[in-house]
Parts: sequence; C-alpha cells; structure tokens
Amino acid sequence: MSGADAAGGAPPEALDIERIGEDVPLLEGIRTCRAIRRLRPDPVPPALIRKVCEAGTFAPSGGNRQPWVFVVVTEAERRAWIAERYRRAFHAYIAPALERSREPGFPEDRRRNIRAALHLAEHLHEVPVLLFVAGWRRRGEPQLQALFPCVQNILLACRAVGLGASLTTLHRSFGESCDRFLGLPPEIPSCAMLPIGWPRGRYGRPPREPVDRKLFFERFDAAALEPRMGG
Repeated sequence: MSGADAAGGAPPEALDIERIGEDVPLLEGIRTCRAIRRLRPDPVPPALIRKVCEAGTFAPSGGNRQPWVFVVVTEAERRAWIAERYRRAFHAYIAPALERSREPGFPEDRRRNIRAALHLAEHLHEVPVLLFVAGWRRRGEPQLQALFPCVQNILLACRAVGLGASLTTLHRSFGESCDRFLGLPPEIPSCAMLPIGWPRGRYGRPPREPVDRKLFFERFDAAALEPRMGG
C-alpha cells in the first residue's frame, strides 16, 4: 500500500513497513507535505516510527557529525505530562493572535491555522506519538543547521507513509524541565517536537505565493517585496 493510499483515514489493517511510502514521488511529497494537526488516537507501529526517523538520519550535517538523537514518547501518562505544560504555554503564546482573529477582515486562512493549532494543543494528550528531535551541542551551541534538515526529512517521510505530523518548538518554553523529563542531558538539548499520528484530514498542497515573487537572479530587489515586507 502506498503512503498516498494510507493518508486521510484510519490506519491500514496490514502494513508492509518495508514498502510503505517507497513509491511516493519526491516532488509530489514535498509539494503536499502540509502540517496536519488533527490526528487520530490510534497507535502507530514502532517500526513505522523507526522508518521515518531513519529518513531523518539521511539529512546533511557538517563533517557528517550526525548530531541527532530521537526520543519517542507513547505512554499515556508521559504524553499527558507534556501535553499539560504545552497547553499552558500555547494559550499564553496564542492569545494575541486569537484576539486579532476576532477582528473583521482577519484572513480566513490564518483563522483556520489558529483553529488547527488550538485543536492540537487541546488534544495533544491524545496524539499517539510525540517525537522529540535533539542533538549534541558543538562549541556550546546547538547544531540546528543539521537538526532542522533532519526534522524536514522526518516530516517528508511521514507524508510518504501516510502519517500526519507537524513541527512545533513551543515546548522549548519549558525546555529544560522537558529535556530532563525525557532524560536528555544539558549537552543534548531538544530542538523540536513532532506530534505524529494517523491523520483525520488529508494531505494536499498548502497555500503558497508564486515562487517568482521570491526568486531573484544575481541581485535581490527589495522593491519587489515592499507590499509584503513586515506583513
């Protein structure tokens, strides 16, 4: 079964872990890998989580240092601990945007995004997999230049195998206590949390501005972006 067939519904009854997602064209996967924040509580096979994390390990890293570490949280009590703290942090973070969203003329697509993010925060304890990506510090600094390409690889792999996922860094607002809870030492801080599960919605192309509004050859022209600057 292809990842495209698996997406947008209940988990397949029988999964061929080795083959699932292998036939999804790369560029199609990239173009349709939108954030999915409405997830089913159905469990995800550990072997499938291993597969998407393995995709993460093929990200580039300076000197091929491969600093990434993955911590997968599936136990209900541990997910609840994280969800409770995430929810408090999220409501404080989203309050200004939520207030603006009530104003007339607020873009409807942004309202939808806020509603989806609220749904995730309120139902995070039900999400079957909370995947944390962490990494060794180098010269005292996190190696984010390697960790976020790793995260993107995982998101693309989730798209390919039919899992819903999204990227959040909001847990960093209680990052030290969260990392200790995960058993991560100070020299291996987490950088991202990916809630993962079988999607309630479907993958599809997210709204994007035409690339020609962002693409410049030889020299950047600031005048071309003036209507959007600071928006």
